[in-house]
Amino acid sequence: MPSPKAKNPSRSGGSPVPGSGSSSSNGRFEFMSLNRSPGNDTPTARLRASESSPTRRRGSGSSTGSTSGQGMPEEDCMRLNPSILGIALSSLLAVDLWLSKCLGVCASEDSAWGSVRPLMKLVEISGHGVPWLVGTAYCVFKSDSTAGQEVMLNLFMALLLDLVLVSTVKAIVRRRRPAHNRMDMFATFSIDRYSFPSGHATRAAMCARFLLAHLVLAAPLRVLVLLWAVIVGLSRVLLGRHNVTDVLFGFGMGYCEYNLVEVLWLSPQVLQALLGPLA
Repeated sequence: MPSPKAKNPSRSGGSPVPGSGSSSSNGRFEFMSLNRSPGNDTPTARLRASESSPTRRRGSGSSTGSTSGQGMPEEDCMRLNPSILGIALSSLLAVDLWLSKCLGVCASEDSAWGSVRPLMKLVEISGHGVPWLVGTAYCVFKSDSTAGQEVMLNLFMALLLDLVLVSTVKAIVRRRRPAHNRMDMFATFSIDRYSFPSGHATRAAMCARFLLAHLVLAAPLRVLVLLWAVIVGLSRVLLGRHNVTDVLFGFGMGYCEYNLVEVLWLSPQVLQALLGPLA
């Protein structure tokens, strides 16, 4: 009579259970390979096939490369890598502000040269536009010769041209005055809250060149005219009204303004036409 154990193959491991994925040999279990055949369609096999797919590898590599190659925006890169011109301008501005602050020794009564401040304010008034306009207009009407009236009238027109050009440049640039400046200037206007360029420096340079070219002056007086122009420009920095670059640009601008005045010179005929109704 056969033993009952031989009739129960599932217990003795004699035959494999369908779909179990394992086989028995001599009472031991052996696991089958996941990649059994090309037609294997189990979930694990599909997962491994998708991971090993060349298309997926290329897609993942491209996405990783795009993520790693994004970097910073172009504007940030430009800020981190400024041009040589930008570095030079920034350095010049820093030196200009530092030097202007060091030279502002008359900016207030408590400054190093505070006792000289009243004298510097007199020099400031001597280069102001209002006294020059009033004085030139008086000379135009009180001059006895036509040549004198012609020179004074052209000087008056040059002063008006200087006011227009300086006001235009100040309105465009809009550079604030130095922080240590005290707004106690004589006869100021709304445009005077800006500092670039120095109107006193442009006027001093233009008037000095005009007087030296059209007035017969002795050598000492010519030296005094040049010295006056330099002192007017220097007083702007000592009083803290302007930075050094404001004055230097003002000198250059005033020097060039005279060339424009020579081009637009008013002839005696124009002078008679203008002063005829007033005579």
